[in-house]
Amino acid sequence: MAANGCPVPKGLVRIVLRIDLLTGCALSLALATGIAAAPAQAQDFQNRPVAPPVQDPPVANASTATPAEDQVQFSSTALEYNTNTDIVTATGEVRMFRQGSRLRADKVVWNRKTGKVVATGNIAVTNPEGDIAYGDEINLTDSLKDGVVDNMLVVLEQGGRLAAQQGTRDADGTVNLKTAAYTPCSVTNTAGCPKEPTWKITAVRVTYRPERQRIFYKGARLHLFGLPSLPLPEFSNPVGGGSDSGLLSPNGGYSRVNGVEVSVPYYWKLAPNQGLVITPHIYSSVLPMAQVDYSALNSKGAFKVRAYATESRRSDDLTTATPTDTSMAFRGYIDGMARYQLTPNWTASGSLRLTTDRTFLRRYDISRDDRLRTTASLERIDDSSYFSLAGWYAQTLRVNDRQGDQPIALPEIDYRKRFDDGLVGGRFQLQLNTLALTRTDGQDTQRAFASLQWDLRRFTNWGQEVTFTAFARGDLYNSNEIDKTLIETYRGFGGFRQRAIGAAAVDVKWPFIGTFLGGTQRFTPQVQFVAAPKVANLSLPNEDSRAVDLDDTNLFSLNRFAGYDRFEDSSRVTYGGEWALDLPGIAFTTNVGQSYRVDKRPTILPDGTGLSDRFSDIVGRSELRFRDFVSIVHRYRLDKDGFAIRRNELDATIGSRATYVLVGYLKLNRNIDASIEDLRDREEVRVAGRVQFARFWSAFGSGVVDLTNASEDPLSRSDGFTPIRHRLGVQYEDDCLRLGGTWRRTYNDTGDARKGNSFLLTLAFTNLGR
Repeated sequence: MAANGCPVPKGLVRIVLRIDLLTGCALSLALATGIAAAPAQAQDFQNRPVAPPVQDPPVANASTATPAEDQVQFSSTALEYNTNTDIVTATGEVRMFRQGSRLRADKVVWNRKTGKVVATGNIAVTNPEGDIAYGDEINLTDSLKDGVVDNMLVVLEQGGRLAAQQGTRDADGTVNLKTAAYTPCSVTNTAGCPKEPTWKITAVRVTYRPERQRIFYKGARLHLFGLPSLPLPEFSNPVGGGSDSGLLSPNGGYSRVNGVEVSVPYYWKLAPNQGLVITPHIYSSVLPMAQVDYSALNSKGAFKVRAYATESRRSDDLTTATPTDTSMAFRGYIDGMARYQLTPNWTASGSLRLTTDRTFLRRYDISRDDRLRTTASLERIDDSSYFSLAGWYAQTLRVNDRQGDQPIALPEIDYRKRFDDGLVGGRFQLQLNTLALTRTDGQDTQRAFASLQWDLRRFTNWGQEVTFTAFARGDLYNSNEIDKTLIETYRGFGGFRQRAIGAAAVDVKWPFIGTFLGGTQRFTPQVQFVAAPKVANLSLPNEDSRAVDLDDTNLFSLNRFAGYDRFEDSSRVTYGGEWALDLPGIAFTTNVGQSYRVDKRPTILPDGTGLSDRFSDIVGRSELRFRDFVSIVHRYRLDKDGFAIRRNELDATIGSRATYVLVGYLKLNRNIDASIEDLRDREEVRVAGRVQFARFWSAFGSGVVDLTNASEDPLSRSDGFTPIRHRLGVQYEDDCLRLGGTWRRTYNDTGDARKGNSFLLTLAFTNLGR
């Protein structure tokens, strides 16, 4: 054992190098040896006990003359010249420098008669790119151009280590290596002791072409975790973090419907800023599928598109337990996005997501989204204004939704401008908005409005924070084919309609701060008064204000409807409070509130929303944090009459970044009429976690269970404990390798996307297709 507690490493390998110091070829050869590989016992990847050479700092008042291109600058502790033998000997921290290449050695001997130069003792050579070569001895012949390297180590600036029994350099800079080895992995453990790399490549012959920054192998084998080696075909890979055309890491898997899957991507480097990846997916039970990925980046922005295409049988019947397959049909999916910063203020962006049918994405395990959205937008943002010209198209993948009911928004124009009132110190915000919604088989709606909101925020001498708000808006609507909207409260009246909206509000907060349990506590009561006259709501179509739910985020909002199509036209008082406690490493916050409607006129808010009666339900939120280890958030809504829990939501994260557990629970028991509400009552639990059981090994898993029963939702198929899907897996990941396996199971059939097990294997090597 060595003094540092590590096993004694092997002796330093000897390097014999024929190269030209005067022209710099010697340094280039020692450093240009690209990926080399050989049997493990033939190369030494470990660090050498010598620091790499650095250029000496400039000496004060020294000559500033520029040396000739072939001139070598050097320094040493002692210099001896034998006139009889014509031999020059430099000893003691010899340093040589030429055009960015540097050499450090204990001794350098130059025989001027034979032209032979020998450097010995703790040799380290560095080239202008930062690569470092180590050895015991370098021999140069009078050719001063050709060189041979025996048993050398090169540490690349880009990462990775090279070792070879022998290497030669051609006149064009190409380096040919024999019995060589390469690894990008760490060769020491956390204690700094030597260890075998996770993986390495050994090869009989390796050719490094510096002009292409690429390594070529012949007779190569892959060594992984010290297991028996795997033979490889002739192949090549780029040096360091660069990219070049070639095969990427393969993936494999299994699913019940498609069978065994193998995919081997191939990357084409079209340009330094453009790339194309073609991935054939080969299945044992169905026809292959092609995947194409294209990406481009320029000074203005980026563009990326992904497309899938295949032919297989699909089911158009998504509700029958045992659907009948259709005939063979083309199936595919395209997913693209682009974003360009045209000027410092103007941005253009868009996304494209379309598929041939509703089950393709699930069957081939590409996505589980139930809606695909295609968008386009042009935005301008500055310090005081915002402008947007946008449009979108939605494709539904839900079983019972009709595509003809999905809106096409083109265009939506939104403009906002903030400016000071110039009188009492308040601030105005002007908004102009227009939207046109078109359906292929449904109601069409056009909307335009202009609004102006004024806010004034002040602090009293007693510390209260008071905010005054005034709001006015004028709307113009046009709708047709309203009979195609089945829910009457959503359709409104046909033709042109107008509406005027006004509201005024005063919001008062009064924070109290003090010490508690060695920390700081803060209690902030809040009360808000809102006055709003009755406005025309039901005469206008409702496109964006359908899902209404009172919670802590909208309790003190001026309008507790989502969107613009409905406005809460009631005069009310809202009250609540927040208590916060900050202790060393612990933070706890909780708030609770309720509102009371002053006027007695009927409301359009339906039962179950928590806002239908004069007293609203009680809503609150609590959050507990313990350092970066624990985060628990609880949100709830209590029925004002019997304190029944109408909403119960819990999200907890416990653990570190390496080992953690996530728990999510949601129960909606709003007792709401399903015919007027998009969201149904539901109960579910979500669990996910990861456990790091070794330095590089971890196990992970996740699951979703539907706890809804018939009493909560009569239309639900769940029996009170119905698993939706889960996954379990194990993964190894270090600085140069990612290896993992995942088991997934789904429990629901949707057409040809059948329930069952699937398995996924991943393998990725640094610098080799990753």
